[in-house]
Amino acid sequence: MVRACFGWNTSNALCDVDVSAFLLDKNKRILGDDWFVFYGQPVSPDKSAVWQSVNNVDREIIDLNLEKINSNVERIVFVLTINEAFAKNLHFGMLQDAYVRILQAKDNTELVSFKMEDYYDNVISMMIGELYRYQGAWKFYAVGNGMAKDLAGICQLYGVEVSG
Repeated sequence: MVRACFGWNTSNALCDVDVSAFLLDKNKRILGDDWFVFYGQPVSPDKSAVWQSVNNVDREIIDLNLEKINSNVERIVFVLTINEAFAKNLHFGMLQDAYVRILQAKDNTELVSFKMEDYYDNVISMMIGELYRYQGAWKFYAVGNGMAKDLAGICQLYGVEVSG
């Protein structure tokens, strides 16, 4: 069991940042629409990934049981997205101190962490990091790849059907 913890600060109170996890196959596509974990769908079908909002050092966490996860899941991509960024003219230049840290769930030992350093005005979503399988073991990769896509755009990127 590991816990992915996320935090950030904002210079604009309108910045509502959401965390999501995309559980992807070997082709970097979602296994199905319910394999996208976020506030609106907090548990994966196999119950191996569970999202929750917290009010401590971290803002949101995703608990992961890597032994229980579907064998077709090859990577878990973590994304930070500013809610209603286009409508409210918000962007990552209004954030600071954004991070992901991966903890050993049993004792909260930090295994790895990544803190963003660059914040751009043309970015509204950030693939902050990913866990991936490598030769039977799970590894972490700090991505830090920003995009001018909202959550619906990120969903489409990974094959999630978005309505309306």
